[in-house]
Amino acid sequence: MRTALHSVHKGLGALFTDFAGWEMPVRYGSELAEHRAVRETAGLFDLSHMGEIEVTGPQAADALDYAFVGKLSAVKPGRARYTMICDNAGGVIDDLVVYRLADEKFLVVANAGNAPTVAAELTERASRFDARVTDRSAEVALIAVQGPKAVDVVGAVTDADLASLKYYASVPATVKGHEVLLARTGYTGEDGFELYVPAEEATSVWHLLTDAGQPHGLVPAGLACRDTLRLEAGMPLYGNELSTQRSPFEANLGRVVKLDKPDFVGKAALAGRQEPSEVLVGLRGGGRRAPRHGYRVLSGEEPVGEVTSGALSPTLGYPVAMAYVPVALSEPGTKLAVDIRGRVEPVEVVPLPFYQRD
Repeated sequence: MRTALHSVHKGLGALFTDFAGWEMPVRYGSELAEHRAVRETAGLFDLSHMGEIEVTGPQAADALDYAFVGKLSAVKPGRARYTMICDNAGGVIDDLVVYRLADEKFLVVANAGNAPTVAAELTERASRFDARVTDRSAEVALIAVQGPKAVDVVGAVTDADLASLKYYASVPATVKGHEVLLARTGYTGEDGFELYVPAEEATSVWHLLTDAGQPHGLVPAGLACRDTLRLEAGMPLYGNELSTQRSPFEANLGRVVKLDKPDFVGKAALAGRQEPSEVLVGLRGGGRRAPRHGYRVLSGEEPVGEVTSGALSPTLGYPVAMAYVPVALSEPGTKLAVDIRGRVEPVEVVPLPFYQRD
């Protein structure tokens, strides 16, 4: 599948990759330069492969409380919340951002590869409520501006009051005549904005942002740098840190599970998984060889876990990784090692995130 901006990326000379069934730009030139631009100025991302699912009706909030582990009925209109949808065994089907647009209207944003599954699960789970689920993914494009200069870039083209737009909030806005939903969430560890745009208007909005960003060092940024950015920020990626084999508690995200709700899918199983035997930790390496997804974590010569994501951090200058290890080995300062293609490299357990902006 291709996003509405595919021809734009092609014109920019992007290198493409298959990601969750989508042909997406992995980089336009240097992924290191794109990474640094997001940390120092701003990057422009096409995230239109994400799924957008609308839930409306008098019992839309009740339906989402039942479908997800969080309490979405407590979210005020204009605000957003990070949550998860779990199966009956407590495994994570997907992690999501949910925007409450009005009392009876929500927008659920799902990861690309999981969007059809989430839409189907939501439809089934909402069927017992007075609520309607509509998959809007094909109608909506998603463009993000991330970085210290994001306010300058977006502020140059919109009528929205960015100073009053809080983190994890959204507001209807206009971008030079284009009606958008403007949000402030992000996935890079930097400040930034997401623009939900009608798919047929995506190219125009992209060019408007590109022109506005030229004085501020804005560059198009691909999936490669998005992955290293989110890794530095300690943010999970579905399929790496999250899966149906893991619960939110193992991923150190138990805070999103609201067991005090009357009922929701997976509640009984999650109540029994609050003290997992393994948890997700951060690892810092001392050399230049980076642990990668699937590499074994060792305690002495004994395999004790597996790396879920890893890279040489462009910002910090040393290898970082996330991995699942036994709880007994999860304390910061614990000395472990990783088998990197037959060579044992020492690592140390460190707190997440690896990077936080000032």
